[in-house]
Amino acid sequence: MTKRIMILATNGFEQSELMKPKANVEDAGYETTVVSLEKGEITGWDDKNWGESVAVEKTVDEIESCAGYDALLLPGGQINPDILRMNAKAVDIVKMFAKTNKPIAAICHAPWLLAEAELIEGKTVTAWPSIRTDLKNAGANVVDQEVAVDGNLITSRKPDDIPAFSKALIDMLATSADKPQLETA
Repeated sequence: MTKRIMILATNGFEQSELMKPKANVEDAGYETTVVSLEKGEITGWDDKNWGESVAVEKTVDEIESCAGYDALLLPGGQINPDILRMNAKAVDIVKMFAKTNKPIAAICHAPWLLAEAELIEGKTVTAWPSIRTDLKNAGANVVDQEVAVDGNLITSRKPDDIPAFSKALIDMLATSADKPQLETA
């Protein structure tokens, strides 16, 4: 059975941080599902302007559990995670993946969602420099490296880190086939 990755994003996602990891995991044989706050399409942010749009396949309100998904991918950008961390249902989805010990991959500003979900206390993470103090204040050990893996959490700093970020997620999915997943309602 093909493994499925949920991509949680909204308008203002960093275009490369959704598109490139999505393409990388799909090239590795995984399926992806884009989940957002509303139906329709969401538009990325590309450098200094609005970028490409991506179709939304499900809304956060349609997600009752993370059953059927093997990992969660959280693209960054400044706008996207800031909006998502203010949405209780989006934060609950992040918590669902954590409770079931499934991989959660967050890049750039997306670790804000991990802090909002109270998942990073005592964890080693990395992120875009401007949010590192926020992560430290949430109890994380913050490092400056292209990818940090701590338990089921995978974090990266910026678009240049996408190859290492994608590889870490693909590697964790490959090894998670041997680990039992906890399913809770």
